[in-house]
Amino acid sequence: MRHVADIPYPQVKITLLAWNGKYLLKLEQGPLEQTYKVADLDLSGIAPPDVEIRQLLDDEFLAAAVARFQLMQQDMRAAFARHDLR
Repeated sequence: MRHVADIPYPQVKITLLAWNGKYLLKLEQGPLEQTYKVADLDLSGIAPPDVEIRQLLDDEFLAAAVARFQLMQQDMRAAFARHDLR
């Protein structure tokens, strides 16, 4: 797995990795992680792959990802509560 870039964003850590003909777009917030896979073949090839993938990270995508992290956190808290953990 090759590290391609760290992409700055205030609410989440974003890392772009290349692996096995795919790019992995990894978003992290605390103990939670979302990973999106983008195949080389899904890119147009007009611009460098990291440039095209950064275009996917528009305001709408990032707002939805941040909201999803909040839902993931709620799900985790609820699971812990159901089983009297923590």
